[in-house]
Amino acid sequence: MLDEPRSGRLAAWGNALIAGLVSPDDAADHITGDDAAHRVAGLPGESGPVGLTLALGRLRALGARGLRVALPVPGHPLGLSGPPEFNARALEAEEAVLVTGAALGLVPRVREAGPAADVPAADRHVEVVWDCLPVREAPPADVPSLGEAERELAEALREATEVLSRLDVAGSGPVAQAALEAYRARAERGREVLAPGYPARAARVLELAQRVGALIAIAHGAGGDGREHGGAVSASEIGARAEALRPVERTARRAQVAAYNALVEERERDRS
Repeated sequence: MLDEPRSGRLAAWGNALIAGLVSPDDAADHITGDDAAHRVAGLPGESGPVGLTLALGRLRALGARGLRVALPVPGHPLGLSGPPEFNARALEAEEAVLVTGAALGLVPRVREAGPAADVPAADRHVEVVWDCLPVREAPPADVPSLGEAERELAEALREATEVLSRLDVAGSGPVAQAALEAYRARAERGREVLAPGYPARAARVLELAQRVGALIAIAHGAGGDGREHGGAVSASEIGARAEALRPVERTARRAQVAAYNALVEERERDRS
């Protein structure tokens, strides 16, 4: 929730490429980010995995009009449209990209090598293969408009802050505040992830969703019990916190999807 999902980078910069606002190489560089390499497997017309530049060009040739993000979790198939086989793969990865106009979807498989997982991402060798699979062309599940997402997030941010205070999480302590400021700084840098062409409102919604996600992560802490940031909690308090924050986390994920999908939604409205 705190880091930019790879599906978000792929959709944002892929949409900018489809709109003719960035070059294929620039789009591929931004999508890859700190990872060592991204490839696409199972693409129609290709016998094996191909690089992002070729894959994005092939998707355009296949009729892609835009890329949409899905961020599903168990019990909430956010952004998915079927069929069940694709939904299952996306649910396992907790993210996917749906290609509007080509009836295809992309699900990432991530392979890490090198130092332990607790070292900074830049020090790990990460390769990503996007599996290309058929999808159903249908309205995605439970995706709000940008306006709805912005209103819901404002309320969710108030709720998250109240929950942290009521359950005696050290959300206002110096360690937690330092963590929150670090997440805000990452959100500032991450604005570029939305790529050229996205409306300013989408950037605002994404930034607010990241802030809500940061508060949720502070509440849970590294071990899921808030102790990382000094919260004195019992088993019952852990359960109460998780229950109270679950709808807030759901709102933040819905808002992320709305932000990443904003450019393609705008273009689809212009077509109708």
